[in-house]
Amino acid sequence: MKKFTSVQDVADLKDLLQEAQQLKQNPYQHKELGQNKTLGLLFLNPSLRTRMSTHIAGANLGMNVMVMNLDKEGWALETQDGAVMNGSTVEHIKEAAAVLGQYCDIIGIRSFPKLQNREEDYNEDLLHKFISYCKVPVVSLESATRHPLQSFADLLTITENTPAGKRPKVVLTWAPHVKAIPQCVANSFSEWMGQADVDLVITHPEGYELADEFTQNAQVTTNQQEALQDADFVYVKSWSSYTDYGKVLTDGEGWMMTNEKLEGTNNAKVMHCLPVRRNVELSDEILDGPNSLVLEQANNRTYAAQTVLKRLLEGLK
Repeated sequence: MKKFTSVQDVADLKDLLQEAQQLKQNPYQHKELGQNKTLGLLFLNPSLRTRMSTHIAGANLGMNVMVMNLDKEGWALETQDGAVMNGSTVEHIKEAAAVLGQYCDIIGIRSFPKLQNREEDYNEDLLHKFISYCKVPVVSLESATRHPLQSFADLLTITENTPAGKRPKVVLTWAPHVKAIPQCVANSFSEWMGQADVDLVITHPEGYELADEFTQNAQVTTNQQEALQDADFVYVKSWSSYTDYGKVLTDGEGWMMTNEKLEGTNNAKVMHCLPVRRNVELSDEILDGPNSLVLEQANNRTYAAQTVLKRLLEGLK
């Protein structure tokens, strides 16, 4: 593996899942692999689980780990080619990425979309240029369109909670929020589930359709109650409109997940990537109840990241 930005970078998904399960049983078995190697984690946006879990994953592999809040501690980056830098930007991504590539053996970078220009966000300009200029393996810690480490951990969680031989029904349901949220997690989850041994149903209000490239292997409906019928897993997530880009089109009344809505499911386990707005996206009764998998998901973030880092380290040899 030379980079990790989506499920498309994974040659064999079942093999990757099996390795993550093995690492979870013995996290320190490959500690010599990262000896004298440096992992740089760069954040242009807030993070709790991604930051901590990836840091732990690198340390479990024996790596030196450096973390930088690039948006607060670094210079303002210019990304446009041919720019005359006589404004607010101080350093071009060409030099910044190249320098960091000299300091680090592997780099993780996190940058959210601006939700103002769909074409600009979905071109993933910053991520692609960083990969091009740094010349070392890059892990996406969430980008404008995807969150692959989260989705890997989600699939690991579903796999661990599915009886052998069963093909589970997985429902991704839109949820209300107090602000416009990117499509990254929903896109990525749909993409990974589309490659997994599950039946995926996506439900959302009208106007919240995701880009077709992410939902080709899913059934899509605006009827939440119908979607939830006989579900084994329910993944709750808010996202803003893709078609009317970045906009919130409804107050979402009636879309919050509750125990009452779970009655039509197969006693479904409920998932959320966190952070979660309690009693807006998900009710307290679910989050504090026996159907919640949110803490298992968060725990699995470490082993998803560790598996990816291990593969990238092996590719350096």
